Amino acid sequence: MTPVIRTTTTADDPALADLWQRCFGASRIAALHALDPDRHQHTFVATNAVGDGIDAVVVYVPRLIRDAAGTPQRVAGIGSVATRPEARGKGLVRRLLVAAEHTMTAEQCAWSLLFTGTPGVYRSSGWQEFSSTYAEGTLAPSFSAGRFRIRAATAQDAAEVAALHHTYNADRPLSSLRAPEDWAVRVPAWYGTIDRSLVAQDPVSGVLVGWMTAGYEGECLEVREFAGAVECLESLFAAVGSRGRAAGLTRARVRIPGVWAALPALLADATQVTEQVGMARPLHATAESVRATVTAPGAVHWYGDCF
Repeated sequence: MTPVIRTTTTADDPALADLWQRCFGASRIAALHALDPDRHQHTFVATNAVGDGIDAVVVYVPRLIRDAAGTPQRVAGIGSVATRPEARGKGLVRRLLVAAEHTMTAEQCAWSLLFTGTPGVYRSSGWQEFSSTYAEGTLAPSFSAGRFRIRAATAQDAAEVAALHHTYNADRPLSSLRAPEDWAVRVPAWYGTIDRSLVAQDPVSGVLVGWMTAGYEGECLEVREFAGAVECLESLFAAVGSRGRAAGLTRARVRIPGVWAALPALLADATQVTEQVGMARPLHATAESVRATVTAPGAVHWYGDCF
């Protein structure tokens, strides 16, 4: 039967949650989806002709993301893409991407961004890969924490952490502007509760000068985000490494640009790894300006801003 391509209504929410749970086993997606007040007009589904279920879904998430000059632009994030196993191989996602493109363009998005381990579907629909790098190596032995006081973050630190993030990324290409609801829902969805992060305090004033968050990917500790003064990087790396060793881990990777000089506090040996999981597609912006943004020095789209 010919599938029906359409946007969703509130009546589709249970079916969407079921599809995401089936495909990803992740409950966070429904909560992230709810952040967009216009989510139903930004959610595209394929249903069969008799309308007895959703076969595939693509969600367009509007975000403000800084360009190569640090200026916020409206960018269309693509996420929560899922297809029922029995409906795969029918080109449904490609058809949904076409529908999404029409809305993204009509809503004046400069370009579109997504992250994937399966680029083939998106490449044929106009998205192109771009490279990013991270450092990986063996966890270093115990390293002096230096002069900063390092402790677990608490809910009372939230405002200062948000301010550190804003200042640290004020001109950073590819970084998202975080709204209060992002800090309340999106960031915890990807990073966990705030106490899993660490903060660095000035030993005299007690003011927060740094924030770092890490998670586990299998047997590897993954440092996912930092904000603050570069002087406290070594202290935070040392504390993160101590946590990793206590958990029985032996390796770590760091997804923070421009911190190579401080890495010996965490890694005994560091290798730079290049990957291509990001993809971009120009809409109203030129291909050249989009490429300039995703390849700019220091450009990073933090894991906590995933769509």
